[in-house]
Order: sequence, then C-alpha cells, then structure tokens
Amino acid sequence: MWFLSRKGPSGFSASSTAEEVTEGIDGTGLTAIVTGASSGIGSETARVLALRGVRVVMAVRNVATGRKVQEAIVKENPTAKVDTMELDLSSMASVRNFASNFNSSGLPLNILVNNAGVMASPFLLSKDKIELQFATNHVGHFLLTNLLLETLKKTATESKKEGRIVNVSSRRHQFSYREGIRFDKINDPSGYNGLSAYGQSKLANILHASELARQLKEEGVNITANSLHPGAIPTNLFRYHGLINGFLGLVGKHVMKNVQQGAATTCYVALHPQMKGISGQYFADGNVAKASSQANDSELAKKLWDFTQKLISTASES
Repeated sequence: MWFLSRKGPSGFSASSTAEEVTEGIDGTGLTAIVTGASSGIGSETARVLALRGVRVVMAVRNVATGRKVQEAIVKENPTAKVDTMELDLSSMASVRNFASNFNSSGLPLNILVNNAGVMASPFLLSKDKIELQFATNHVGHFLLTNLLLETLKKTATESKKEGRIVNVSSRRHQFSYREGIRFDKINDPSGYNGLSAYGQSKLANILHASELARQLKEEGVNITANSLHPGAIPTNLFRYHGLINGFLGLVGKHVMKNVQQGAATTCYVALHPQMKGISGQYFADGNVAKASSQANDSELAKKLWDFTQKLISTASES
C-alpha cells in the first residue's frame, strides 16, 4: 500500500521488512534472547537476527512449537545458532527458572527482546494471582529484565559493545484506562475491559523502558532501553476474539502489515548501527515516534517501577 512506503529520517518506512532494515549488518559474536519467538513477529525476529549471525535464544512457553520454529530456521540457514528454552511469562517461578538457567549457562547477553504477549483476554488471573495481561506483558518482562541485567552489564563491559533492551509495546498504549495504570484495581474484575487492560500493559512496557533507560544512563552503563510499536499485524494475539480474528484473516493482508514488516522495527532497534547511544525512545515504522502523554510521564514511570517491584516481592512471599 502506498501509505506504508513513505520513508522517515532513518531511511525506512512501514513497508520495510526485517531483512531490509538489517541488510549488510554483521551480528556475529552477539547473543540475543527473544521472548515469544515461537510465532508471529517473535519467530521472524529470531529468524532475521540469526540470519545476521546473532546467536538467538528463543524463550517460549511451548517448547515443542519453539523447536519446530528452530528447526525451520536452521533448515533455511544451516549456519544459524539458535537455542530453545522454556519461559512462561505469566509465572514468576518460570521466569526465575529461565533466568537462572540462562545466567548459569555461561552465555553472554547483548540483546534482550521483550516481545511475548497476550492480547484482550477475558478477565483471568496469572499463576501469581495477577491480572493475566499485566502479569504476562509487563510484570513477567520486568522481572526477566531485572534478573538478566547483571549478565547484560557484564557482557557490555567485557565485549565493549553496547547492550540493548527492546520492549515491544503497541500503539494501543494510547487506549489504556483513563487513569493509565489502575494501580489500585489491577486485579479488580469490576470495570475490566480486555482491550483497555491490553493498552494498560502496553503503556507499562513503554514506561518500563523509559525508567530503565534513565537508571542505566545514571549508572553510566553501556546499555540502552527502548520501546516500539510493531504495527498492526494479523497474528494469533487476536485468538480471544473469534470475530476479529476472522475479519483480519479476510482483509488483514490488504490493510495491515505482514509479519516480515511487523518484525522490522524490532530488528532495527535491536541491531542497527543508527541506534547506537539512543535510549528511552519509542519507535514505530523504523523511526522515532510520538507516544502518549501518559507514556512520557516520568513520575508515572517511577511509580510503576516501585509498584511492580512491590507486586513481585509480595507474590514471592505468598
């Protein structure tokens, strides 16, 4: 579609693919973790990073499905270095187990792509009794990032290469609840709206990246943290909405991005040299984009950080 082709300052546009934005980039010697890499833009992100020489650890809930994707990547690219490890972001125990296994593996970590997500589910609680979308999309990734941060720092110092943390958010962050984050009603089914709750979790992704970027800069650590909107893509995120899913299946290819285009901004932010030193920004279509006023609220970001740490601490004690 013509309106997807207008290039921004980076030289890329909404129609750019993940392969196009990483063309000519050599990621040999880098190691990346990609959550939710067994389908959709996660699997395409893993494939393209591996294509560029990056060693990719696919962190997936369904290991059997993940291994099939891994096999497909290696079949297409026999030199690809890809591993599959189990990670259920809705379970803090699973997140801790994954992080422990990775940290003890001796592998370096240059890039962390927090991609996995669940969208617009009916009201459900996670294994830790936290609303499922907030638990999976935000809390799980927050905990994972914290547990892997020392490995990221160690790698950045020893390799003298910039580490990158990438939070895959969504333009839906603009359509969270009116108050942005329902701190006092995270687990309250009254007034729950699946799409608003999704927007809340995606707003949290941006706020998390922003506050993390601030802290890393303050520490003088050579690691960046950014967030992004991948674009509207007909993936299985819509599995809880049969009517929407069916509609997207019919018209999605005409009005939405395909998976190759959907993974482009993630791969750009994770790997492109133009991103060196850029942190605390929000991207879309391979370029810096404008997030909502709530997403740019530094005090809200700090409040969310403290709230999430307390939520994790409370869940761990119970």
